Amino acid sequence: MFKNFFIGFIRVHILYHASKKPIYGLWMIEELAEHGYKLSPGTLYPILRRLESDGLLKSFRNIVAGKVRKYYALTKKGRRTLNELRIKINELVAEVMENNGGKKG
Repeated sequence: MFKNFFIGFIRVHILYHASKKPIYGLWMIEELAEHGYKLSPGTLYPILRRLESDGLLKSFRNIVAGKVRKYYALTKKGRRTLNELRIKINELVAEVMENNGGKKG
């Protein structure tokens, strides 16, 4: 059940980090692991491809230590989407954390 929620959180993480600098799959898996997300390449790469096909990321290849690495960078559409998500996330956090999640009076 939680997997569907986490996939949404992961997408936001990806957009956020791609807004800072181009990212690549293994780095993203390691970064997400620091936040408690255990992802396999078989889970992450389809998410990256979907974000790219939706026009939120663009990919390019670069040679690193003699190997080709695929990087993903945020597009203008991705930046607009991330900014819209930030507003919605702030609203959601304020509502969900109202009274620290306790019952209303």
